[in-house]
Amino acid sequence: MTQSSECTFENDDFEFDTIAEELQVDGRCQQILKQFYLFLQQQGMSAERASELAFCCDLYLRDYLIDFGRQNIVCPRTGIITIFAGSWYITHTLDPEFAVLERHLLAIMELYRYMNRQHLISADELAFLQQEAGELEFFRQRIDSFLNLTGDGFVEWDAGCPASL
Repeated sequence: MTQSSECTFENDDFEFDTIAEELQVDGRCQQILKQFYLFLQQQGMSAERASELAFCCDLYLRDYLIDFGRQNIVCPRTGIITIFAGSWYITHTLDPEFAVLERHLLAIMELYRYMNRQHLISADELAFLQQEAGELEFFRQRIDSFLNLTGDGFVEWDAGCPASL
């Protein structure tokens, strides 16, 4: 018996106010990640590669969007990827590397394309998310400048892409 990679969620399924609701949303995120993983394999991707992409998306969905951003994952706002890649990832990673961030961005875009196919996000939302994820030179510069910070330089660096949603 094969497992389905089809989502059966509604936008409201990812709204939360209480800890109990947040835990339910976290569980739904895990289900989406599993369905995404299965979908990638059904498209011919190896289990190892699909697992790597799902792992990258797990950090983005559960740690960044839910825990840090307190956001509904299927109601993306302009700037969410820019803040993730240009600030949050950099400051929440022991040794941020552009190559690793680039893998995260590729995985995130695969997830959003999947979510669009499942009618969880619109084509317009997918378009602005792809545009944000494509700002690779900006993200490379943000990592380089962060790694070269000295003295009180963090305040100025942070002002270039504040980590607030």
